[in-house]
Amino acid sequence: MREKVLIVDDVELNRGILAVALGDKYEVIQAADGVQTIDILKSESEGITAMLLDLIMPNVDGYAVLDYMREHGLLDRIPVIVISAESARDVEVKCLEMGVTDFVRKPFDVVTVRRRVKNTVDLFMYKNHLEDKVRLQTRELEEKNKLFQAQAEQIRETNEKIVDVLGTVVEYRNLESGEHIKRVKEFTNILAEKAAEKYPEYGLTPEKIAVIVAASPLHDIGKIVIKDSVLLKPGRLTDEEFEYMKTHTTKGCEILTQIAGTWSEEYEKISYEICRHHHERYDGKGYPDGLAGEDIPISAQLVSIADGYGALVSDRVYKKAIEKGKAYQMILDGECGTFSPRLIECFKESRQEFEELVCRYEMKKENQI
Repeated sequence: MREKVLIVDDVELNRGILAVALGDKYEVIQAADGVQTIDILKSESEGITAMLLDLIMPNVDGYAVLDYMREHGLLDRIPVIVISAESARDVEVKCLEMGVTDFVRKPFDVVTVRRRVKNTVDLFMYKNHLEDKVRLQTRELEEKNKLFQAQAEQIRETNEKIVDVLGTVVEYRNLESGEHIKRVKEFTNILAEKAAEKYPEYGLTPEKIAVIVAASPLHDIGKIVIKDSVLLKPGRLTDEEFEYMKTHTTKGCEILTQIAGTWSEEYEKISYEICRHHHERYDGKGYPDGLAGEDIPISAQLVSIADGYGALVSDRVYKKAIEKGKAYQMILDGECGTFSPRLIECFKESRQEFEELVCRYEMKKENQI
């Protein structure tokens, strides 16, 4: 099937000369003015390979045809060669600015027109071929990207489940239900979102918050290696036992180091920060490194408050759950250590959400009895 060329000129002789010149190579269709041209474009623009367009015509001129083609996105698909008796340079410039591909002045040379039509058609066919190829490759890449994203999300969910299981193992060793790590995750999320809202300088993007929350169950992973005689002791620990218990932070980091490469670099960094530093205190009296103030990673600061409050409102082997209002006041009074004043403000503003979460878990526990 031959390419189709539309010749537009109000002078029949000109159309005839061009039709003869191009007819041996192309299927030629003709229009005598802009009205006929637009009607043809409306009905069969998909099949037109190129257009030769006169500018000065009765009724609707060549400029109006170009305006119509530009408005309907046809100039990107159909190359237009203007053939006009207009000799002014600004006319040619105007046409090129409107999207015309080439400009030939009358009287024209048939050989020149044939060559220019061929070059234009070949160029646009190659251009369209490349665009089709790019569109196809783009679609393929988008499909692959969707697949990769789905696989990445599946891996992320699997890793998060593994982390939750590891955290739950520790909770069961504490003779607890495993609910504590779930509460810590939710408390951490509430506090982090409030901190992000109030203090943008923390850099708590939604993505970073998601990583902190996902890594929070690993805060006590080091308790896996703590002896039962200390971990499950119902009474107060001796000084020696407490020093031994404190090693769960560094032991946890040793465990995380052994499985390095399992997760993303950011996830491993944040999980390490949380595991090692969630018992640091803002006044520098925490452990294991005695960090103070904002030297303590924000991830560890967030989990520290979430873990401390969660421990207060939970049953433990050494105590019963403390009423949530009293637990709230204990955090404010520094009975569980000193925290960032800014995060304490966030905690105050999040009190209702914290206590509603405690109530939900209490109701859930009652329904299971």
